[in-house]
Amino acid sequence: VQLRESGGGSVQAGGSLRLSCATSGFSYNSYCMAWFRLAPGLEREGVVRINGVDATIYADSVRGRFTISKDTGKNTLYLQMNNLKPEDTAMYYCAADYWFRGCGLKQSDYRYWGQGTQVTVSS
Repeated sequence: VQLRESGGGSVQAGGSLRLSCATSGFSYNSYCMAWFRLAPGLEREGVVRINGVDATIYADSVRGRFTISKDTGKNTLYLQMNNLKPEDTAMYYCAADYWFRGCGLKQSDYRYWGQGTQVTVSS
């Protein structure tokens, strides 16, 4: 299993970014995938997850602003981030694992991780 994020960058508050996570080595039907973020001084936080039937769970902090999606033909997971706030500044990671490992927003639900992509939001 391999995961590789891209699309991070620096934006002003209120702006948008779309993150991508190119994947290989597993079936989207059997796996849950998620986005996490890690900000300095904080623990890694689960942002959103999507399962094999496209059911989603969002953290309260991003609900209504972020949207997760996937393209099975391109083996790519996306995170569309709108109305970004300075508190969204973090390293963003995609994660994946079999649905029966937990499929939630806990780090322990996922064994496979990308290397991360930095998002910086200025006020």
